[in-house]
Amino acid sequence: MKPTFQSKLPNVGTSIFTEMSLMAHQYGAINLSQGFPEFDTPDFLKAAINQAINEGKNQYSPSSGLPDLLHEIGQLVQRCYIKDESRRLDALNTISITSGATEALMVAIQTLVRSGDEVIVFDPAYDAYEPGIELAGGSCRHIAMNAPDYEIDWSEVSKAINDNTRAIVINSPHNPTGTLLNRNDLEALQRLVLEHDLYVISDEVYEHMTFDGILHESVLAYPELFERSFVISSFGKTFHCTGWKMGYCVAPEALTAEFRKIHQYVTFCSFTPAQFAITEMLKAEPKHIDDLATFYEQKRDVLVNALQKSRFKILPSKGTYFLLLDYSEVSDLNDVEFCHWLTQEIGVAAIPLSPFYQAENLSKVVRVCFAKNEDTLLQAAEILCQL
Repeated sequence: MKPTFQSKLPNVGTSIFTEMSLMAHQYGAINLSQGFPEFDTPDFLKAAINQAINEGKNQYSPSSGLPDLLHEIGQLVQRCYIKDESRRLDALNTISITSGATEALMVAIQTLVRSGDEVIVFDPAYDAYEPGIELAGGSCRHIAMNAPDYEIDWSEVSKAINDNTRAIVINSPHNPTGTLLNRNDLEALQRLVLEHDLYVISDEVYEHMTFDGILHESVLAYPELFERSFVISSFGKTFHCTGWKMGYCVAPEALTAEFRKIHQYVTFCSFTPAQFAITEMLKAEPKHIDDLATFYEQKRDVLVNALQKSRFKILPSKGTYFLLLDYSEVSDLNDVEFCHWLTQEIGVAAIPLSPFYQAENLSKVVRVCFAKNEDTLLQAAEILCQL
């Protein structure tokens, strides 16, 4: 008799990112689908990690992270988001190093969510949120954001809150739309959180990639909101080293203490040589972070300009390294079918948006990644302009 096995995630299959990247490889298409840089990690950082390895810094680090690294992150947070000099972040007790932002998200969810809890998420939503919430015994209440602006209707959020609501997940700069939350959004969120005794998980992994002079509005800049929040960041995105899986979570001391209880039994600690290397990078090369917005804005503009003569409608990208294209004048196919056709027949891989929604979404919009070399972007644009 064969054993019966009931999946904890019966509705979860291969992610759309994996599917499209495999298809791009199979058909030799230019891969603008999965969000990873085509270019290399900074030379300084590569040299620093090699030095750490060669110096024997290869054993367990403290579970919460190297103290020097926590200090440097604290300095970065102060510089970027905390303008009140009387407010000081206690880095050793509020910052935890994790094995990528995905682990930080999962641990934050497990820390907060209990059986029967509801968590509000905004569609199109990054696909790691809902599985983590379901594994914790909770459920998602989805609120859709729609093209072309993908703005949050806070009155709709207020109506969605009930006695079971535990938390709200936000993501800004937003994957996949490239939109940003502004001050009005954060103030509206803060009012609801305080009024209803809620918590926030704020996914800010693209925090240093905002364009056209617009600055990122971080939860870290709002003291009352931060007291109820987990803020998730990613060195992989910031330093072009996604394969190192290095992220961190910033939360108030009481929440951090609970977060670390779970983190110690998930990975215990994260890749020690990378922690030493990133510490040195933050000390010696702060200009990399300061220049990151301009670096990616230039890449966005290369692709946008190269697509001007295409039949795609280009939606604004205010942050991240993603751009949305409305293909309604190109094809009548739904977005999944269109991305399959585009990859197999045309030779450019993109990501459909409908898998990021719970409810049916019929908008003809796809996502492309511009974290690529200029030649790649121009080659892809030349192909797309022929459609």
